[in-house]
Amino acid sequence: MEKSLDRKLARILQDNSCNDFIIADAKDADMAYGLSAPGLSPENYASEAKFKTLNDYRNQIREVIKQGLVDIVLMSASTSEVLTLRERLFENSHITPAIRANDATDIWLAGAGAIYGDVPSRPFRTAGLDHALCGHADCSEAEIAAKRGADLGLYSITFNNDLERDYEALAAYKEFRLEAEKKRFRHFLEVFSPNAPVNAIKDVPKFVSDHIVRALAGVTSAGRPIFLKIPYYGPKAMEALVRYDSSLVVGILGGSAGTTLDAFQMLFDAKKYGARVALYGRKINNAEHQLAFIAYLRAIADGEIGPVEAVKAYHGDLQKLGIKPKRSLEDDLQTTETSMSYAEKKTVSTISTNVTNAPAQDAQPAAPIRELLPPRQMRRIFLRNYFRAANEEQKTKTSNNFSMSPDFSKMSQQEKLQWNLERIRRSM
Repeated sequence: MEKSLDRKLARILQDNSCNDFIIADAKDADMAYGLSAPGLSPENYASEAKFKTLNDYRNQIREVIKQGLVDIVLMSASTSEVLTLRERLFENSHITPAIRANDATDIWLAGAGAIYGDVPSRPFRTAGLDHALCGHADCSEAEIAAKRGADLGLYSITFNNDLERDYEALAAYKEFRLEAEKKRFRHFLEVFSPNAPVNAIKDVPKFVSDHIVRALAGVTSAGRPIFLKIPYYGPKAMEALVRYDSSLVVGILGGSAGTTLDAFQMLFDAKKYGARVALYGRKINNAEHQLAFIAYLRAIADGEIGPVEAVKAYHGDLQKLGIKPKRSLEDDLQTTETSMSYAEKKTVSTISTNVTNAPAQDAQPAAPIRELLPPRQMRRIFLRNYFRAANEEQKTKTSNNFSMSPDFSKMSQQEKLQWNLERIRRSM
């Protein structure tokens, strides 16, 4: 199946003013956090935190794939082995699987009292490209050509204004690029803010942008990243980088969770000033309802709704679903300082977001997204949103028994809903 990532990248490179926008769900936190990576469990034991399991984490990825609203799902190589190679969930999906191809020391955040994020980053790679491509070392040409595994990976670099460490990082990146090119493995490049700068940096956004374009100046198209993943430093920095090289597709990283408006506004602003990709990890994973949250990210990226109205509508959906929000609507309509590193050091890199259409003082939940949009847009989004993650067995059963004149008296509420969805789909 044709991947939406490939289709959108081609259009963006042809016309950077097009409306296409790429969204990735970054579910690779197990490469950084250890037991807490999947996020907090809904179960509570007084003051004792309980975390979801790795199976819970992977089930969430399965639901995101079924929903079909993102363009990329980023995973650890071990999770990709299960979902991409064994279960083959991406074969009949427009979504592209990707792995975290390296885990430099600034994301080694597992374990109480770990200090790795406090010292200048050093390169390291756990994942092997062959294992991502075919599941074992030394893939054959036929296995690589079959593309059954993940042939896309994230490579991360953190520059710290230190000759030895930055030289070491660039040497490791060069080695990775050459191996990736030989194995026809694509990558996108993530560049964090300095996590522990050895020497003072007066202008961090310019420092990061300058290092990106200098590092890639000697790299020909065969070895270049297909897009960038960087902190969103604001309009000036984004526009300068986008304007410098039209062949660079620039994307943003989500950073720490923050409020819902933080997530929605950041995507809106980044696209406005030239970004064409957003990779959200903690912002999605910490959402009260991940699929509904993703549905609004997609609607904002496609220009169908604004950030403030999306927050209100999201709260409206939570209310209808009977889910208690983590914050009141008023609090969730505030912007906060959002960390741009795994270690969540707000003093290193933060942005202040300019809220679009700021809410009134006494904000009330807005109608859910399907009630805000014109009928055609509403119908498309409604059919694609979180109801597509409903019970697959029930959906198949209803579809197989589809009839224009069913016996509604013998149907459950879910069967009635699915019958109507199928009727609408067939009429489109």
